[in-house]
Amino acid sequence: MSFLEYNVKTTPSGIRKVLYLNWPLTVLLIAVASFGFLMLYSVAGGSLSPWAEPQMKRFVLGMVVMMFIAMVPIWLWRNLSVVAYLGSLVLLLAVEFFGAVGMGAQRWIDIGFMRLQPSELTKITLVMVLAAYYDALPLNKTSRPLWVILPVVLILVPTYLVLRQPDLGTALLLMIGGGAVMFMAGVHWAYFAAVVSAGVGTVAAVFQSRGTDWQLIKDYQFRRIDTFIDPSNDPLGAGYHITQAKIALGSGGWTGRGFMQGTQSRLNFLPEKHTDFIFTTLAEEFGFVGAFSLLALYALIIIFCVQSALTNKDRFASILTLGIAVTFFLFFAVNMSMVMGLAPVVGVPLPLVSYGGSAMLVLLAGFGLVQSAHVHRPR
Repeated sequence: MSFLEYNVKTTPSGIRKVLYLNWPLTVLLIAVASFGFLMLYSVAGGSLSPWAEPQMKRFVLGMVVMMFIAMVPIWLWRNLSVVAYLGSLVLLLAVEFFGAVGMGAQRWIDIGFMRLQPSELTKITLVMVLAAYYDALPLNKTSRPLWVILPVVLILVPTYLVLRQPDLGTALLLMIGGGAVMFMAGVHWAYFAAVVSAGVGTVAAVFQSRGTDWQLIKDYQFRRIDTFIDPSNDPLGAGYHITQAKIALGSGGWTGRGFMQGTQSRLNFLPEKHTDFIFTTLAEEFGFVGAFSLLALYALIIIFCVQSALTNKDRFASILTLGIAVTFFLFFAVNMSMVMGLAPVVGVPLPLVSYGGSAMLVLLAGFGLVQSAHVHRPR
């Protein structure tokens, strides 16, 4: 029996696929998105427009995409992983020539009904192609230098293209996410120790390059670092965002000011209140209880993904599920750290909560792959 015949004969069909879906994970995704709808309604002053209603429509579309992807056998997604990765690179190159500019960066492609951000798609396709690579690679070759080079190249190519946009936050997420997939696939820890050492040296070089002809990062990125170290140096300029965010976080207390009662967002002191800084609006209105509840939902999503991966006997499906779980974790961990002043402001949205089409659709497509792996796992 050929590989294709085996997969076709062992693939569940009809209503059984629906029953095999990871329904607790689906419910958790809906619960998290509902937090987002609620907060977008609040920051708009009790109105579904201009943010909550479009976000709801995108979520419904995203759930349809997720279900469609879930119904497709996981072996087919493995076979298409290289095509998906190359397609995302083509889109990143298209941004160079045809990309729409916003907030000083060229990161989007205008496709009419929405602005697509290819770098978001690349986060998923990179995980796909790395999982396919390590699924095909014999375990005894995983840590050999020759076989480590190709996945490193696969990570660095989109990272370089994203850095050119410029988008330092997404570039870092691509590198960390790709490195995490390599680690989970079994690459020896010594490689990561070398990367960390090189990273420390790079950070030192970045600071040494400031103000020179060979400056390694943009001036606005240096300002973000300065703001991270001491926001009070420029409270009305570069430090304004994080200063107002901390005020909103602290004023929420244990139970918050109440729904639609947050002064920071209602009086427009809080910048980007519907996108990157929406977590601070949540914390101000619902306090520690609300913020912890959202964090608990995120943690449960990670737990269900990890549990599904560990019980899956298919290597590609297992690595893919863990990779998407790590990508999702990086999203909310970086965003929450950013708005709490624990990390520099890098423009990473809060997954399924912040307003935006690309990030939500891509994440739900990623969870569609998780569902496909769960539905079609060997039984």
